[in-house]
Amino acid sequence: MAVFEYARSVSEGASLFTRVSSFVYHLVGTVVDWNDARATRSALSSLSNEELDDIGLVRADINEIR
Repeated sequence: MAVFEYARSVSEGASLFTRVSSFVYHLVGTVVDWNDARATRSALSSLSNEELDDIGLVRADINEIR
């Protein structure tokens, strides 16, 4: 009876794929966050000063949204 042992190691290609996919995932997340903040600033900019006051903001606060 023969016994076979398979030692599996992570190849260089798999490691590179993991790093690249992690980078792309982070990049996409950053772009999504930037776009959400841009859309929020745009929506708040269209409100009147009275409407901003109703939600507890002043016009100067809009630029601080990140």
